[in-house]
Amino acid sequence: MRNSPLEATAAGATGRSLLRTPIGGYVLAVVVLLASLLVVALYWQTAHEREMRAAEAEFHADTDEVTALLKQRLGSYELIARGGVSLFASVARPSRQQWQDYVDGLDIGERFPALVGLGFAIYVSPGQLSDLQRLMRDGGEGLFSVHPHGPREHYGAILYLEPRTAANLAAIGYDMYSEPVRNWAMEAALVADEPRISGLIHLVQDNGESIPAVELFLPVYRAGDHPTTIAARRLSMQGWVYTPFRMAQFVAMALGVRQQRAWLRIVDVTDPAQRQLYADPRSTQQPRPAFQHSTMLELYGRRWRLDFESPPLAEIESQIVGLRTTMGVGIFASLMLFGIALALARTQARAERLAARMSESYRRSELRFRSAMQFSAIGKALLDREGRIVEANPALAKLLGKSPEQLIGSMFGALFVDGQDEIKRGREADATGEDVYRTTRLLKHRGGGTRQVQLTFSSVPGDIGQDIARLVQIEDVTDRLRAEAEVLALNRTLEARVETRTRELTRANQELESFAYSVSHDLRAPLRAIDGFSRLLTERYGDRIDEDGREYLLRVRNAAGRMGTLIESLLKMARLGRGGIKPVPLDLSRMAADIVAELRATEPKRDVDIRIAPGLQVEGDQSLVRNLLQNLLGNAWKFTFDCIDARIEFGISAGGEFFVRDNGAGFPQEYADKLFRPFQRLHSQEEFAGHGIGLASVKRIVELHGGMIRAEGSPGEGATFFFTLPGEPEPG
Repeated sequence: MRNSPLEATAAGATGRSLLRTPIGGYVLAVVVLLASLLVVALYWQTAHEREMRAAEAEFHADTDEVTALLKQRLGSYELIARGGVSLFASVARPSRQQWQDYVDGLDIGERFPALVGLGFAIYVSPGQLSDLQRLMRDGGEGLFSVHPHGPREHYGAILYLEPRTAANLAAIGYDMYSEPVRNWAMEAALVADEPRISGLIHLVQDNGESIPAVELFLPVYRAGDHPTTIAARRLSMQGWVYTPFRMAQFVAMALGVRQQRAWLRIVDVTDPAQRQLYADPRSTQQPRPAFQHSTMLELYGRRWRLDFESPPLAEIESQIVGLRTTMGVGIFASLMLFGIALALARTQARAERLAARMSESYRRSELRFRSAMQFSAIGKALLDREGRIVEANPALAKLLGKSPEQLIGSMFGALFVDGQDEIKRGREADATGEDVYRTTRLLKHRGGGTRQVQLTFSSVPGDIGQDIARLVQIEDVTDRLRAEAEVLALNRTLEARVETRTRELTRANQELESFAYSVSHDLRAPLRAIDGFSRLLTERYGDRIDEDGREYLLRVRNAAGRMGTLIESLLKMARLGRGGIKPVPLDLSRMAADIVAELRATEPKRDVDIRIAPGLQVEGDQSLVRNLLQNLLGNAWKFTFDCIDARIEFGISAGGEFFVRDNGAGFPQEYADKLFRPFQRLHSQEEFAGHGIGLASVKRIVELHGGMIRAEGSPGEGATFFFTLPGEPEPG
């Protein structure tokens, strides 16, 4: 039944009147929201189906690429094995060294790390095995033992396997022909005269661990033979070149660093009992995949099924950025439309709530300010533009000995002894701007005296003409200023004492230096007399003195010479640092290399392994630092004289200390402190020549530069000297 025009007009008027009511605005906002969300949902569904089809196509393309990479990698392994077959074609039976040289040239460890090695398994009867064992034993190759033991019609034992790792050496002699899975592949390669790959095996090198692996076998015939029948191949058969590899490493190397989106599982379906060769560890931890695909790979006599699984649906959808963006923009636009409509209905209520919040915020701010004034330990006052106190807190009233009410209306400047200072009053009045002004003045104290106070003036923002213009803080600093004055007086006294002590120390050093030169001069004259008269006695009266007497005279002269050398060493130590330290940037690595070159020139026949770390930089006095390195490297050179494999190292430790290390005579650790004392020696003059002054000089040079030195050692195992200097580099 159709409505009359009058009824339709009435219904329209009712709808328009509903929209004009407050509830009508909310209804319209909800209708707009639902309609826009419906449009977004329909568009998103269409886009989702399109993107999922594209993702599935990309997944299938990825599986094809993975399959091709696996086939390509197996082809590379076949080429490597065929190279080994070619070696047998050129040599009747290559020696172990020839096989090792060939495999080393392939650089398997770097180019094909998944390969356990490249080997040759010989095909022999029991009699031929005995002849081979005797031939290898007579040729000096040692005893060739086959395992597992026991008589068999034929053996397929591993004769060569390179690279020569410990695990591969343990596999030499293993009869692969006795194991059913390997036997199938070896027989299949012999019968078909083609490469054949084994089923799932566990390598001897894995010591019983269940690590999935396979082996690729290629038949090898006597050089020059091209047998066409199975019987002829058996007669000409020498053995098999084979390549063992673990499946997990094979897949990882085949796929390389490419982003693997499809998760892979490889199953050998050649036999009724299907065996899993490889499974991506991630596939066992994921929910149901979005896509699945399987393909068959037939190669080298086996059938592999490659099962591919994509990531879960949720993960794929999360990677479709455009889809999420579309949904997000659509929902955002819908919510924007809904928000606009809703905002029109709620404007007045929101404005009223905002006004109420602002009033409450102002009230709380005012309360916080009053609390700060009331409970502050520092005196505070509010001033008007004329400088009168409008409000004062209890701390200021207590300082002045008055109540806050008594201070209101009084001139702030009248509280100070210098209250009529026009210059200060002008600056305080200028604080009505945005700057903060600080000054120190004398305040009239409640007891009749004065106190030093620090004033901090700051402007109070507000409308022009308001009664409050400035906030001033009054802090009593009398005690602090008095303490600062006392500290300054103590500092001046301390500086005078330091200057006096410095002069006294300088004078003492000068007197000590003069004393050292005087002593050395006074000692040298009698030593020269002893040496001269001993020499004259030997030259003029040597024929009248017996052999023991001449030996005594020689000892006297040698002792006088050593005494002279000790005096000269003592003078050198006294001169260290006399001219002051002149720090310049130094290249310690280059300086050490020059010193080592000088040491090698003095003893060119010595073979010492010396290692100097590059890039060692420091700041120091060039002559003193060179003296330091000459002593340390010279000692290392001297004390490694009796070492067959002498080693010296100069570098920097992880803790930032330079070090000189050797493997020479060493020393007991409990005597480490004695090393740096003058004339203290741990070895006799007959063992190692010296005067016991070198390390004492080293310590003084290090300390002059503000560094530290220490030593570590053990008898017969060498010594290490650690030292620090300013400006050393960060340890690497």
